[in-house]
Amino acid sequence: MQLAAGAAVGSALPGAGIPFAQAAGSPAKLVMQASWVNDAEFTGYFVAMQNGYYTQHGVELDYLSGGPDVIPESALLSKKADVALTTVEDTLSAVTKQHAPLVVIGTQYQKSPAGIVSLAKNPVRKPADLVGKTLAVPPANRLAVEAMLKLNGIDKSKVHIVPYAYDPTPLLKGEIDASLDFVTNVPYVLKMQGQEAASFLLYDFGFPVFNDTVVVTRDTLKNKRRELVAYLSASRQGWQENLQDPAKYPPLFKDTRFKGNGRETANEVYFNQAQKPLVEAPGGIFSMSDDSIAKCVEALNAVGIKAKREHFDTTLLQEIKA
Repeated sequence: MQLAAGAAVGSALPGAGIPFAQAAGSPAKLVMQASWVNDAEFTGYFVAMQNGYYTQHGVELDYLSGGPDVIPESALLSKKADVALTTVEDTLSAVTKQHAPLVVIGTQYQKSPAGIVSLAKNPVRKPADLVGKTLAVPPANRLAVEAMLKLNGIDKSKVHIVPYAYDPTPLLKGEIDASLDFVTNVPYVLKMQGQEAASFLLYDFGFPVFNDTVVVTRDTLKNKRRELVAYLSASRQGWQENLQDPAKYPPLFKDTRFKGNGRETANEVYFNQAQKPLVEAPGGIFSMSDDSIAKCVEALNAVGIKAKREHFDTTLLQEIKA
């Protein structure tokens, strides 16, 4: 897919007409809650901030880093944040089981990067290969893994599932057979330790769901619609610019956004390149086609999350100018 390069800082976007800031006066404040610690997963937003795209669209963005103890949905419900990146299964579980007033307005990943990673010398290439094996899974992703097993006719009791703390050391030591992690990242870490990885996406084995879904409360959707469209427009522009050359921006954030995350710049570049096909879509970054929503809803319903089409609002995406 060919994407247009981002507009120069300070210029109007192609086809954008009057920038939001000119039409509305001073920039509108918006708080974004990320789903994880700062790394290449969020490069598009960092590019948009650095290049002034949010300001250009009339938004003053306050970006909040995530982490293992951060629950994005809680940040929304407590009004700590206006918009958050989430895992769609957790969000729609909260909506359908706890009546949380949340709605999905876009998705960063068309295909979730979550997958099963193993060593090539002892490969786990498909769900059936997990039977009798030890699989390490972060608590936040347990639901997704159990869903994948169920959808592939595998009794979860046949797989020894243990907690995972996003550290490939147990895999390298042979203490586990595989782990649930982003396939966009861990293979690089393993390669640096002299091991080739084998992996597969949950998406490709019965669990075709989005990831890093862009979520807001119903109240925010009603009262800050224009600001949300501006946010999506600027964010898309940042991602378009970033993915033009995935090796360009990670080095620029080495001592700022990525500082202290424990990763080499080369790792962030690998991650950024690997996520490109998972982010891009014919309808544009953040888009959600009717077909992809239907598949996501069907997969969630198959594991007891009674998701519906009405939990996804694509009307804001139709107003994006970038």
